[in-house]
Amino acid sequence: MGDVGATWEELAANSALLRAVSCWREDPDIWLEGSFERLPETVRVNPLRTDRGWVEEWLEKVSAKEIEWFNGPGSAWELPFHRGKAEGQVRRVLAALHETGRITRQESVSMIPVLALGVEAGDIVLDMCASPGSKTTQISEHLSESGMVVANEVVSSRVNTLVSNVQRHGSRSSVVVNHDGRHIPRMPDDGFDAVLVDAPCSGSGTTRKNPEIWGKWSPSGGRSLQRLQIDLLGRALRVVKAGGRVVYSTCSLDPIENEAVVAEVLRGSSGVSLLDSSKILEGVPGEGGMTSWPVLNEDGTISDREELEESMAPPVEGWISESLTNCMRVWNDKVGGGGFFVAIFEKSPEMDDSWGDPQFHQSPSDAKEDLPSSPQPISEELSESVRGAWGKVPSNLWSRGKKILWSTPEVTDVWSSDRRIRGGRTVVPGGRWRPLKVIHIGLDAARVRKGEVDRVVAKAAGVLVREMECGFTEVIQEDIDSILLGNDPSPSEIDGLGDLRGGHILTCGDLSIPVWIGGRVSLMLSDSEKTVIRSQRGFVEQLEEE
Repeated sequence: MGDVGATWEELAANSALLRAVSCWREDPDIWLEGSFERLPETVRVNPLRTDRGWVEEWLEKVSAKEIEWFNGPGSAWELPFHRGKAEGQVRRVLAALHETGRITRQESVSMIPVLALGVEAGDIVLDMCASPGSKTTQISEHLSESGMVVANEVVSSRVNTLVSNVQRHGSRSSVVVNHDGRHIPRMPDDGFDAVLVDAPCSGSGTTRKNPEIWGKWSPSGGRSLQRLQIDLLGRALRVVKAGGRVVYSTCSLDPIENEAVVAEVLRGSSGVSLLDSSKILEGVPGEGGMTSWPVLNEDGTISDREELEESMAPPVEGWISESLTNCMRVWNDKVGGGGFFVAIFEKSPEMDDSWGDPQFHQSPSDAKEDLPSSPQPISEELSESVRGAWGKVPSNLWSRGKKILWSTPEVTDVWSSDRRIRGGRTVVPGGRWRPLKVIHIGLDAARVRKGEVDRVVAKAAGVLVREMECGFTEVIQEDIDSILLGNDPSPSEIDGLGDLRGGHILTCGDLSIPVWIGGRVSLMLSDSEKTVIRSQRGFVEQLEEE
């Protein structure tokens, strides 16, 4: 981190990063001024939730402002305080909105790559380097409870964070896998509709949220990552279908990790072109990519001795240099946030990129079965239990341990389809996830106890109830309010409950809440969910007690 007693400003003034930026820009001082202040709290509102309107009204009441250039299916907001600095009731409600999936806390520039993907409902998308999952959930919002986003994370220790955030968001389209992105197979056979490569990078654009970068960054950091970045992007272009789009992005300012990667991939990929980012990301305060850059010493100064490897050097091909201007650089000082880089690739629609006939096709008996921990379609026995509890069995239900998961038709289609591995030489028959290690699928919908459906998970209640024929009771608002206020009425005090016992759902208008019916009727909600619903009902005293 540099000198122990040094301030961030002192570290910055003497940093290799500032000297490097001085080689990349004519006005490094202006950039420096915009690279210190702590980031504002920015959030994305989940359009898949029925109470989106209330959430946006609440944000307006606390003086949040919409981010004008954001054009996703939901909305994005900047709050009037720095990240993590909300206070009092605002802090409690904001945290509850995030924990219940109604909003996602996300740096504003981090929202840009998904906007560039052009995802539509029903698409099958790969998020190649997905953890912690903010971009995965943003893709899910574009899919609108259809399609499929394969959220891949190679680092096992980061998979849990990814799963937690996908579950928190509550969409049905996400599939979390643990795989090396450089070797990920095509799914389906003709390829993904779109692929996002938000690549590991040196993070030189993150000084406003990670000030330790001032003391840690050096040119060797980006150089050490470049081969991985090239390989990930190259694989993405291999597994996207003809006519599909690949977005490459980093939170780095270093051209070695950005334009040089793009140039190297263009050099070795026929039938691929760079789209004009400024047209696709209209309104985003960015500028075109760089076409030349100097060799840097480890201290960030220009070297007169070293030479760059070909993959790191500015392109000598005129057509590649011209193409690089279609990339987008977002500088800290221009966006009022972090620095970012985006490049948008399109594979030619006419490109014949089929895998060809495989040399052999494995029979189902010869192909390896999925790991016991992999999600599988629910069994006949569990289906009968679901039918008894809910009146019908919704399509695309899966089981994993003691959980019932609910996905989309596209997830089932991919699971059923053949998958080619090892350079197209082998076809793995459908009805399994192999060679992928699938960790989680879709929406965490219900719990299983002793082989029987036990209860519906709170986040799923509002959407599942539309599919259920029984297992829920419509009640009046006064009954809901009584339970929310902690009164725990007896079943006899609520019309329609009669002799019902166990897990159940109470509905009133757009609100559906799971309860447990025993001697009393008790809420089966997290504290965060209670906070949000009580806020919506105006129970200020309850919030203050929390």
